[in-house]
Amino acid sequence: MIPRYSRPDMVAIWSPQTKFRIWYEIEAHACDAMADLGVIPRENADAVWKAKDVEFDVARIDEIEAVTKHDVIAFLTHLAEHVGSDEARFVHQGMTSSDVLDTCFNVQLTRAADILIDDMKALLAALKRRAIEHKDTVRIGRSHGIHAEPTTMGLTFARFYAEMDRNLVRLQTARDEIATGAISGAVGTFANIDPAVEEHVCEKLGLAPEPISTQVIPRDRHAAFFAVLGVVASSIENVATEIRHMQRTEVLEGAEFFSMGQKGSSAMPHKKNPVLTENLTGLARMVRSAVIPAMENVALWHERDISHSSVERMIGPDATITLDFALARLTSVVDKMLIFPENMLDNMNKFPGLVMSQRVLLALTQAGVSREDAYTYVQRNALKVWEHRTDFKEELLADADVTAALSPAEIEEKFDLGYHTKHVDTIFARVFKD
Repeated sequence: MIPRYSRPDMVAIWSPQTKFRIWYEIEAHACDAMADLGVIPRENADAVWKAKDVEFDVARIDEIEAVTKHDVIAFLTHLAEHVGSDEARFVHQGMTSSDVLDTCFNVQLTRAADILIDDMKALLAALKRRAIEHKDTVRIGRSHGIHAEPTTMGLTFARFYAEMDRNLVRLQTARDEIATGAISGAVGTFANIDPAVEEHVCEKLGLAPEPISTQVIPRDRHAAFFAVLGVVASSIENVATEIRHMQRTEVLEGAEFFSMGQKGSSAMPHKKNPVLTENLTGLARMVRSAVIPAMENVALWHERDISHSSVERMIGPDATITLDFALARLTSVVDKMLIFPENMLDNMNKFPGLVMSQRVLLALTQAGVSREDAYTYVQRNALKVWEHRTDFKEELLADADVTAALSPAEIEEKFDLGYHTKHVDTIFARVFKD
């Protein structure tokens, strides 16, 4: 992944040094288990740990692989250079390359998931803080981009919190599902290696033994993992899209923080563009682009092929690094986001009183007017407001059909903003549960 959209902790998980360190730990722990079983001499297992502080030479491994055309063999050859060829002769006994590759990949995905889970918790904290801050800040709700009825900015943040809270559960579930390892040998039958070796290695690496593998860990696990990343990315875009809408000049109900010295346009000095949330929209697309290849990796030939391998070498780092960056960026946007309550009220009153039409409609039907007639009375007055920017309440008070059913006081009461926010506390209690 390019440095522009990368953070160091997540990048480190996918570095060659980290990968080779995990490969080494898999092999060393396997040797320990085999020594405990009496399959290999204890002194040979102990000798492997002589490399525990070695920083493996990536260039040397690449040099060997250029000849062997096999990455695991290249690594094992390099390991023997540190341990000694005789001491290392039992390394990898009864194992196959996928035992190392798949178990390592799942360790990396599990570690990546831990970072993403922490990222999500930070985002949830920011969303909750802003929701509470603006619980009673009234703004217009929109459907189809058109004014609908009043809501609050706090409810907007709260619904994003609830969505991300569901995503936290999804990430935790995805982490649990991917945290398996396999040390089962060729085609997964344990013919040349005891299942106890797998159990030992997995315990040391914080994984559960895969209940049944072939020569690979089943890829439905990975498909589910990357699908969750795609859902999280879509939720990020959902929040980003709302913020982008709010920052439009004609709306300006909220905006990304604009720092001192920041420039919005190379041509137009007045511009304040929602560049961060636009960037998040693009990053979300990239994370989602990993989902279909992960799904297509599920169907492999017989007990194993490597059609999944090249895919995972790309989507593993790219999707997790990008999502980590996106979650951190969105958290910062939410934390620093500017909110403009006065503009919210101004927007709601561009067509004075119009957004109270449903209350008047319901009141007319409750007063005995048929729904069809009530809709006609309300709509014809609403259209005058649309066309002439008149006051909806004044139009209703001047309509004989409306005043025949409702008194002026009853009409006036239908324009109370508090009616629309009376259950905000109930919704907050449901969302935040504290």
